[in-house]
Amino acid sequence: MKTLGTPPTRHTAAPRKRGDDTRAQIIDETVRCVVEEGFHAATAKHVAERAGVTWGVIQYHFGDRNGLLMAVVDEGVARLLESLGSAEVGDLPLRERIEVVVDTAFRCYSSPTSLAAFEILRATRGTHGQSATRHLLEINAAINQLGQLISDDPVVAEVIWSALRGMVLVEMIVNSHLEWERERRLLVDMVSRYLDG
Repeated sequence: MKTLGTPPTRHTAAPRKRGDDTRAQIIDETVRCVVEEGFHAATAKHVAERAGVTWGVIQYHFGDRNGLLMAVVDEGVARLLESLGSAEVGDLPLRERIEVVVDTAFRCYSSPTSLAAFEILRATRGTHGQSATRHLLEINAAINQLGQLISDDPVVAEVIWSALRGMVLVEMIVNSHLEWERERRLLVDMVSRYLDG
């Protein structure tokens, strides 16, 4: 499917501190808007007002609303991949490795940037073609890599991912942070028992 959107005016890779700071500020404000008010509230005009910039500044950096939303997804996926890739388990016993993986993945999934990125991907499904597919494949590869820290069985990573995704989905629906400590410990127990055989 053809990707919608107008290309941004800015086409330079040269560092521009003020411009980069403005771009980051707009992305951060878009994340806050999506998390606090929902996807549909994140219009270019509303984000511009929240960020204290003009529509022209958003056009300059992102092209249009679709470009802005995909910039948030790009940022969310990049942070998620970076965080998932930084999990260190070394020679920890199995249960402690599982705890590290579950806690790392939960922190990643429940971060505001990840929440906004997931909501944008869900709300715009089918309109961003290859870019959205690439992001989902990158996330899936990172989840599988994280699961390898525990087991060669790919089902283990899928179960952890599904359980944590469910927790995050509930937070998105109720628009509130919930405590999931007990549920995460139960997930660790179940995976430990499964792998201990």
